[in-house]
Amino acid sequence: MACTLAAADERGRILSRSTLAMGTAVQVRVYSDGHRPDSEIEQAMDRALEEFRRLEALMTTWRQDSDVSRINAAAGQRPVVVSPEVLEVVQRSLVFSRRSQGAFDISFYALRGLWRFDGEITPHLPDPQEIAARRRLIDWRQIRVDPRQRTVMLLRPGMAIHLGGIGKGYAVDAASRLLREAGFPDHVVQAGGDLMLAGTKGGVPWMAGVRDPRGGPEEVFAVCPVQDHAFSTAGDYERSFILGGRRYHHILDPRTGYPATAARSVTIYAPDATTADGLDDAVFILGPERGLRLVESTPGVGAIIVDAHNRVHISSRLKGRVQILRPPSPGL
Repeated sequence: MACTLAAADERGRILSRSTLAMGTAVQVRVYSDGHRPDSEIEQAMDRALEEFRRLEALMTTWRQDSDVSRINAAAGQRPVVVSPEVLEVVQRSLVFSRRSQGAFDISFYALRGLWRFDGEITPHLPDPQEIAARRRLIDWRQIRVDPRQRTVMLLRPGMAIHLGGIGKGYAVDAASRLLREAGFPDHVVQAGGDLMLAGTKGGVPWMAGVRDPRGGPEEVFAVCPVQDHAFSTAGDYERSFILGGRRYHHILDPRTGYPATAARSVTIYAPDATTADGLDDAVFILGPERGLRLVESTPGVGAIIVDAHNRVHISSRLKGRVQILRPPSPGL
C-alpha cells in the first residue's frame, strides 16, 4: 500500500492512500483542514481501502469460493445464497439491463476466454460460430433473484455472470460512505475510471477531467467541477488491439458478442458511483442517440460522449458545466 501527501493550499492539504484491488488502481484522498490528526485520517482511509478488498472477495471470479463463482458453478441447477452486497449489486444490474433493453447485461461473461485484449503478440478474432453459440447463453432475463431468501440463480446451464461493469462503482460508494461516517465528508475515492467526488476541497468543488480517448493516460480534453457526485468513464482504449485497421476492445455488446462500435468513450455524472458505473457501459453500447435518451430519463444524471467519429455530445444537465479544452485527438 502506498501513502502520499498531496500538495497543500492555503486552506488545507490532501492526504492520500492507494492500493490495487478489483483489477485496478484504487486511491482515496481526504481533504484536511488540520482539525483532525493525520493518524485518524489515515486509519479511515485504510478502512475504506479494506472495504474494496472485502467486496472484491465476494464478487471476484478468480476465487472459487466467492459469491459470484458459486452462482456461476450452480447455473441451471439451484439458487445460491449470497451476501447482501452481491444481492444488491445483482438487483441493481437487472434494473440497468431492463432500462437499457439489454445493452448492459452481467451475463455477458458467457463469452469469457473468447476475446483476449491483454497484450497477445499476435491478436486474432474469435471464431464467429463460437461467439454465436456463447451469445445464446447471454440473457439477463434468465437471472432470478429472491430477496427474501437472498438467493441468485442462473436458469440455464452454461450461463455465467461478472460484476466488473458495476462492482467497482458499488465499492467506491461503500468506501465513500465509510469516510463520511468517520467524519471526513470532503474526499475523493477512485477505482480506475470510477470516481466519487464528495464535499469540496476547502470550499472549492473538485475538478474532474475527461480523458482524451486517443491521448496519453494523463491527457484530458474536458474538465468539469464536481461536488457530491460520481464521475465514471468507459473507454475503448484501456484494453484493446488494432487489427486490419480496426480497434477491438473489451466493452462487448452482449447483444452481438462483439466490441461495441458506437463510441470511443462515455463519461457519466451521477449522484452515486454505482449508477455511474452501470450506465457508462450501457450508454457506450447504445451510442449517442439512444444513450442520451437513457441519460436524460435518469434523475440527476449527465453524460459526455465521444462518438465513433470523434464528435463530442454533452447531455442537458452538463451543458454550461463542462469546459471543453480542445477537441479529442484523432486516430484509431
